[in-house]
Amino acid sequence: MKVIKRDGRSVDYDRQKIVIAIQKANEEVSRKEKATKDDINSIIRYIEDLGKKRMLVEDIQDIIEQKLMEIGKYDLAKKYIVYRYTRALVRKQNTTDESILGLIRNENKELEEENSNKNTMLASTQRDYIAGEVSRDLTRRLLLPEKITKADQEGILHFHDADYFIQPIFNCCLINIGDMLDNGTVMNGKMIESPKSFQVACTVTTQIIAAVASNQYGGQSVDLIHLGKYVRKSYDKFKKQIEGKYKGKISDEIIEDMVMDRLKAEISAGVQTIQYQINTLMTTNGQSPFVTLFLHLDKDDEYIKENAMIIEEVIKQRYQGIKNEKGVYVTPAFPKLIYVLDECNNLTGGEYDYLTKLAVKCSAKRMYPDYISAKKMRENYEGNIFSPMGCRSFLSPWKDENGNYKFEGRFNQGVVSINLPQIGIIADGDEDKFWSLLDERLELCKEALMCRHYALLGTTSDISPIHWQYGAIARLDKGEKIDKLLKGGYSTLSLGYIGIYEVTKAMKGVSHTTEEGHEFAIRVMKKLKDTVKKWKDETGLGFALYGTPAESLCYKFARIDKEKFGTIPDITDKGYYTNSYHVDVREKIDAFEKLKFESEFQTLSTGGAISYIEVPNMKNNLPALEAVVKFIYDNIQYAEFNTKSDYCHVCGFDGEIKINDDNQWECPNCGNKDKARLTVVRRTCGYLGENFWNVGKTKEIKARVTHL
Repeated sequence: MKVIKRDGRSVDYDRQKIVIAIQKANEEVSRKEKATKDDINSIIRYIEDLGKKRMLVEDIQDIIEQKLMEIGKYDLAKKYIVYRYTRALVRKQNTTDESILGLIRNENKELEEENSNKNTMLASTQRDYIAGEVSRDLTRRLLLPEKITKADQEGILHFHDADYFIQPIFNCCLINIGDMLDNGTVMNGKMIESPKSFQVACTVTTQIIAAVASNQYGGQSVDLIHLGKYVRKSYDKFKKQIEGKYKGKISDEIIEDMVMDRLKAEISAGVQTIQYQINTLMTTNGQSPFVTLFLHLDKDDEYIKENAMIIEEVIKQRYQGIKNEKGVYVTPAFPKLIYVLDECNNLTGGEYDYLTKLAVKCSAKRMYPDYISAKKMRENYEGNIFSPMGCRSFLSPWKDENGNYKFEGRFNQGVVSINLPQIGIIADGDEDKFWSLLDERLELCKEALMCRHYALLGTTSDISPIHWQYGAIARLDKGEKIDKLLKGGYSTLSLGYIGIYEVTKAMKGVSHTTEEGHEFAIRVMKKLKDTVKKWKDETGLGFALYGTPAESLCYKFARIDKEKFGTIPDITDKGYYTNSYHVDVREKIDAFEKLKFESEFQTLSTGGAISYIEVPNMKNNLPALEAVVKFIYDNIQYAEFNTKSDYCHVCGFDGEIKINDDNQWECPNCGNKDKARLTVVRRTCGYLGENFWNVGKTKEIKARVTHL
């Protein structure tokens, strides 16, 4: 017999659960009122003798109450009813209070470690977190179907960003910065006209970023290629001014030198405006904008030389860093930088190879930029080059009514991730069981993603004018619904996945880097890709497969599964699962082999993919880094460097920082133990600022960080 649970799941009938429930009620009544073992067995036999193949759990409970009263156990029946009602209350109880109070008391460590660019000590950030906890609680208790909430709690899937689900806002986007700069925009009811110079364009860009970030969650990406024309405008303005004053008095060569000096100074000031404003602005959700700058050169762009100057200045300023309050240059958390490798700059003698060499030098010191191969991206996206969104998810190719590809001004509606290792653990090598359970859980993920979609349907443009009315996404009329932008593949819904390595281990006993493991892992990936395509065909919505870099989720799923299934060697014993398709950090594989291996998985994970390689001693290893960058261009779409990077913000020490005898991290140079001034990072996201794996954490946490 199958029992249908309240959340719709079908589970095997278990008579022991009836025994336990009646015994719980037995403990609340006198001996005379207790149900005997024979009484309990009689009730169980009655239920089983009904011969039903399926029963609702509520029907079983109704029968128990009826039979207890039939044998005169009225007090016991009453206690059972109270027990049943209490369990229902527990399922629905509001758990927000302790979470919020723990936040205010700085005791909520889960929130503290959730987001590297949100300081839970700040009042402005706490306000956002308090609102988020209320949203998360309402989402779990009222807004989501109970089976989705339960699946999230049991680590079957993860419903991302439940702390924002109560509002009709979306995840990540590519800001249509070109349209907003060229055609003007409106912020806070004030018209912002098209800039007349590069410096003003940079200021307006940062204002747009802050306004957009305040009205969505997730990240924003900006393609700096649109700023090239404003460099040209500044050049023309300076040349006109200087020629008007000195033409005929000095040579044209000197005039040109003077113009270029002023232009370079303006580019430096403009880029500094972007860097400093992004790092000092605070959005309404209490954090710096989670922004990515996309750096690429288009051979057909009439402003390619101007854009090369912008990229050069961006990389130079990132290499230098930003001073903290102690006057020490540190690596800013944002903006993230993505540098595109193309024929003109792939270190094979191209005109702009000097920029790539500068980028590699910057990566060695600051671990940014990341690298995208234009060659591989064109293969995967119908010949197009475009930025990933702030969350590193990629949009699918989409054409407008004129047949032109469009990427900027598009967005992601939300993300749900599936726990693949848990399916492998339950199936335990049985492929029929594995594929059946995978199908069942993928349907849960689809339903959860549709909840995201339905939550946005019917939203009017007035909810965020900067997005919907003034160009960041669209230019809709006031009061117009955004529904047309949710359909037809214009925006995406992302299915994330965790632990290809561990699910392969669970099912085949080997890594996905072996021949047998690789064959199984590729079948899993193709199944995921085919499933999102099927969803897309069925609904007309832009479902995509997203190789999410969700570090904290890797720990959540692993923790839940260890509690549920115990310690399983090389699966739950590590305390984490590997991101998406990544090779486990403990496997002996060189950088080139790893990138080549993972490139096949990136091609299947077109809704988002990134690969990491760890390079020790990067600052003294520039030739090796350049070799890797050349390899990236020919072999993989998206990759970045990792390295160990410990840093003291007091004295600027940049070396290994160890835990002292008092279980604190201590700078060996100046003795600093202040956790806010000491950063110990095993890099995954590029963050090198405060409030991320700080001093005072336990040795267990340090072990976790090492694995990142």
